[in-house]
Amino acid sequence: MKRLYAPLLASAMLLIAVNSSVMADEPLKLAVDIPFEPFEYRLPDGTLTGFEVELGEEVCRRIDRECEWVEQGWDGIIPGLLARKYDAIMSSMAITEERRDKVLFSEPYYSNPSVWVTQLGEEVDIEQRENLEGLSVGVQRGTIRDRYITDTYGDIMEVRRYDTAEDLALDINTGRLDTAFMYYPLALANLDVEKPDSEVVVSSPLIREPKSYFGHGVAAAFRKRDGDLAEQFNEALREIKQDGTYDKLMHKYVDYDIKI
Repeated sequence: MKRLYAPLLASAMLLIAVNSSVMADEPLKLAVDIPFEPFEYRLPDGTLTGFEVELGEEVCRRIDRECEWVEQGWDGIIPGLLARKYDAIMSSMAITEERRDKVLFSEPYYSNPSVWVTQLGEEVDIEQRENLEGLSVGVQRGTIRDRYITDTYGDIMEVRRYDTAEDLALDINTGRLDTAFMYYPLALANLDVEKPDSEVVVSSPLIREPKSYFGHGVAAAFRKRDGDLAEQFNEALREIKQDGTYDKLMHKYVDYDIKI
């Protein structure tokens, strides 16, 4: 019977090698929740673009894989990864301890500030909690901003949750909300908050703390068993940062520093 082990082992190793080769030739499926301008969104002709999309395409080029982008709603994006609908998530996902229990993160590739926004002339002083009592605050449902606002201000403010950033922006823009707590890039994209004639303005500094809520930067997420793939991603990402490609892409899409 012992003589059977070697042929069986050789056959098993050959099968693993063949499967690995096939996997390497297949497109790398990356999940993305769009629109999330300027990181992932569609042009009028339907072309998918954005900072993360171009960064993902560059990673794929350097590991000799073709990128295949899979659209997935945010609420189901981690379950979809675990169900093997795609190979990784590359959709502005912040690294948090709660998510680390479920997925394996790559090295972070940008930071993700949040801000309070209000209508012009209605700025809210978030340092004075007594001034916030009874005010309505909008957040995008299921995000780290939703969790932060609910835990920190849910006892004194009316928290209104929105499925999309566009719906949230509409209500703050038309005065149906007293204030909103938003991802800064989305405030820029949907509300033009930094333009001189904007009716909606930023009323706080860029917020990245506490890390327990806002995480340790944005990264790609993989299944925990796919450590080799995550390391390939990390190696390509390091090259992209070192040779200046990262800075070129960053300045193409944003005019503030998102490096981490």
